[in-house]
Amino acid sequence: MMLSRAKPAVGGDLPQADKRKKKGRKIPKLEELLSQRDFTGAITLLEFKRHVGEQEEDTNLWIGYCAFHLGDYKRALEEYENATKEENCNPEVWVNLACTYFFLGMYKQAEAAGFKAPKSRLQNRLLFHLAHKFNDEKKLMNFHQNLQDITEDQLSLASIHYMRSHYQEAIDIYKRILLDNREYLALNVYVALCYYKLDYYDVSQEVLAVYLQQIPDSTIALNLKACNHFRLYNGKAAESVVLLAAPPDEDPEGFPVVTVNLSPC
Repeated sequence: MMLSRAKPAVGGDLPQADKRKKKGRKIPKLEELLSQRDFTGAITLLEFKRHVGEQEEDTNLWIGYCAFHLGDYKRALEEYENATKEENCNPEVWVNLACTYFFLGMYKQAEAAGFKAPKSRLQNRLLFHLAHKFNDEKKLMNFHQNLQDITEDQLSLASIHYMRSHYQEAIDIYKRILLDNREYLALNVYVALCYYKLDYYDVSQEVLAVYLQQIPDSTIALNLKACNHFRLYNGKAAESVVLLAAPPDEDPEGFPVVTVNLSPC
């Protein structure tokens, strides 16, 4: 096998073009990575700066934030818990820690951490959801009264309506938000799921089509479409959609196996 001599295997200077290219590279800033939602890149940058002793202020909080948004709740928990042990701990860390506990299903710990946080819209939404988890109607109504007519609060209210089987109330909220925010495409899936729960399968299909036109390979949307097909037509029609929802895997014998969870059914 002949080795390329374009670049020496050991030692030697880089070609001039490569030198210019390397010199022109810039390390991205944290703000740029966060604005691009490149949370993996942000964690890499923060860990590198921590390693070389150039860490940013509140590095652990930023790593926790990025890990949370990547779904790595255990890593986020580790960073936030360490932050609470520091002197002059930023009080905002408690609500972030509480949210992480919540997503890990540690509801008692989430409530304890949530009450340590300063009052905020996020704290109220978190405690609102915890009251639902604990089936505490009195607390639920108290936190409900603190909700405002802002998108985040209304989305929380809609989710509670959905979980309490108040599907029409949830639809009304989602539609109102969609009127002012057409770019919130995922809300069409939520509306479609509510209509599915109300047995309006044809209406669910119409709403779902709006989302699938933009995101045709969404597994969740295709699963819901398959469920609607099953209810409206038959299992064969649903199966044709299921095959689009997930590419086949190979089993040990070499035969394709399709594994899709039709959860709404």
